Amino acid sequence: MTGPAAQAAAVRREFERIHGRAPDGIWAAPGRVNLIGEHTDYNDGFALPMALPQTTVLAAGRREDGLLRLHSAQGDGRITELAVADLAPGPVSGWARYPAGVVWALRERGLPVGGADVHLDSTVPRGAGLSSSAALECAVAVAYDELYALRLSRPELARVAQYAENAFAGVPCGVMDQMASVCCAEGSALHLDSRSLDVRQVPFDLTGHGLRLLVIDTRVAHDLADGAYAELRAGCERAAGLLGLTALRDLSEAELPGVLTQLPEDLAPLVRHVVTENARVGRAVERLAAGEPESLGPLLTAGHASLRDDYRVSCPETDLAVEAAVAAGALGARMTGGGFGGSVIALVPSAAAASAAPSVTDAIAVAGFVTPAVLEAVPSAGARRVG
Repeated sequence: MTGPAAQAAAVRREFERIHGRAPDGIWAAPGRVNLIGEHTDYNDGFALPMALPQTTVLAAGRREDGLLRLHSAQGDGRITELAVADLAPGPVSGWARYPAGVVWALRERGLPVGGADVHLDSTVPRGAGLSSSAALECAVAVAYDELYALRLSRPELARVAQYAENAFAGVPCGVMDQMASVCCAEGSALHLDSRSLDVRQVPFDLTGHGLRLLVIDTRVAHDLADGAYAELRAGCERAAGLLGLTALRDLSEAELPGVLTQLPEDLAPLVRHVVTENARVGRAVERLAAGEPESLGPLLTAGHASLRDDYRVSCPETDLAVEAAVAAGALGARMTGGGFGGSVIALVPSAAAASAAPSVTDAIAVAGFVTPAVLEAVPSAGARRVG
């Protein structure tokens, strides 16, 4: 993988070639994996993500004519040119709706932002459940924060990026992806309270404990704007309303057995997942704080079972990847991200890592599925200026 410095230098050169001038700066924002705490953020709950080394890097230069000119190394080679004053949900499509949405969201807050020239490149796999969209949004957010001297806090930048994805791109996601992208620290996982946006950096020393965290990208692309994600969120909100709660976060694990019988048959499994997943986040944080990352394994596998059986967002490829990883020596594994495809994480002893990856890819190939890609997750830094 290209190193951060080389990636930033390449983005600078391309910006100068495309836009004919030097950029005002270069910024990067990472993708993420979520160790535990899936589909809890839009229920005001808890999560434990970590940032990846894979990033979206962009060079940007302020413009005074109100034009937003966007170019991506992953695009079709054309510059997308938009009038900032005319930005509105709907007309902008494809990848450009994410950066355009951030600029629109800043203006919706009444902030004095204008145009910019932008060139970006990303090493975050798209459609893999690793938050490539949040990385793009957050890179734009931190760039604009400096270009226009907005001085927003990190949680405020995350909220802007989330609003862009919700209201401009049409994905009703919670705030976990964006908070991870802007707030994570190198060597740590981020304990996030999605209601207050309070965060705690929890040391996550994989190497020191003889562990590796593998990410198995099943290459089953997911699109969270297709309606299924929105239906799940609506179901959770309906259940909270029936129980007289502000959000499902307000239901404890001890209270769960007594309320499940009060709920419609289609909502009870959703509630069970959210409540037990919040509890798993708490246990995971306790184990990391105690210096026992190897004990996360059973929590990961239990989380996957809940996502598969109660929330029903897994698929045959992710289920098989989890089973194959555990059979190959992983201490635990689960799908990460919104589901309906995407990636699986596997916590593997370092000694077993070299054989675990091919064992998983072989098992998936034998089943007739597309050969997955495997990368290693290393707890990395959040969004920042890199040049």
